[in-house]
Amino acid sequence: MTKADVQKIVLDIIADIAPDEDLSQVKPDVRLRDQLELDSMDFLDIVMELRKQYSVHVPEDEYIHLASLDSCAEYLLPKLAAKA
Repeated sequence: MTKADVQKIVLDIIADIAPDEDLSQVKPDVRLRDQLELDSMDFLDIVMELRKQYSVHVPEDEYIHLASLDSCAEYLLPKLAAKA
């Protein structure tokens, strides 16, 4: 699994949660909430989908690591690799 794979996983989850968002121009180093119309419930949905689809638990005090696509990839890559 690569960083790009993890970014695709996150974007796929966002596409399911917010189907009207245009994800084609998402910048990997900019906070997702600054680029997309995601509210706190959408963010919690992302966390819940990570748990449901990939068995990855993200503790509340670590949500900050899911701010951008780059930070998501850095945080989730070792967790997802350990599950593979």
